[in-house]
Amino acid sequence: MLTRSSSVPARTGDAAGKVSFLRASLQDRGELRQRVSEWRPDACVHLAWYAEPGRYLESPENLSALEGTLVLLQALMDAGCSSVAMAGTCAEYDTDQGWLKEETPLRPRTIYAASKASASMLVQQLAKDSDTSVAWARVFYPYGPFEDRRRAVPALILSLLEGRRFAASAGSQVRDYLYVRDVADAFVALIDQRARGAFNVASGVPITMRDLMDAIADRLGGRDLIDFGAAPPRAWEPGFIAGDTARLRALGWSPRYPLDRGLDETIAWWRDQAR
Repeated sequence: MLTRSSSVPARTGDAAGKVSFLRASLQDRGELRQRVSEWRPDACVHLAWYAEPGRYLESPENLSALEGTLVLLQALMDAGCSSVAMAGTCAEYDTDQGWLKEETPLRPRTIYAASKASASMLVQQLAKDSDTSVAWARVFYPYGPFEDRRRAVPALILSLLEGRRFAASAGSQVRDYLYVRDVADAFVALIDQRARGAFNVASGVPITMRDLMDAIADRLGGRDLIDFGAAPPRAWEPGFIAGDTARLRALGWSPRYPLDRGLDETIAWWRDQAR
């Protein structure tokens, strides 16, 4: 595993003895090339990007992540890597289109989304005449253990576990949430099948934010602590985002974690962290 984080080894659990960790980051171009050249991986799952909640959407750090992604892919192709799966985002799409398919036109509205969309096109062009297969996974709304506590699901869980009130929007916006283990399985399928092109990584089961938050609150006995409408709506935020997953399912993937099971495991994990 190529990582710049010192916390990752502690997260590998039972796999800790089977995983080697190499230190490098997308910003260290020379180190990145050297590590990949020495390692010569058969496959690569690329998840690195700048994604600090509250800052990443319009940050120029996205441009550095874009450049680093292209450097990484070139290094992987030079090293003879056969299969690569890279993480994109549903925000690349024109989200006014309703249900989002891989053929849906792109219309990024932030620097983050524009950088991801640019990467999605550039990596395909770089690899089109290469023996390296590159899949671009447009991930929708992942949730689960180890998520940044400032994001919606863990922020609500922690607030209710601590008995604090939670300021929410009206909750009418519709989203497509997918448990992190199903996200991981999707990347495995893309690598195993040596997939090429764009794939939606989503549940295909839309839910309003209000219903999602109520489902969390029902498990923690805290419906009365959520103040719906207390947080103003964000002007850029689409009303409906959900993904068609037919292309990914054709590879043999399907989600194993319905929302109820995913939320139960997520809440249990955060409860353990709070002890």
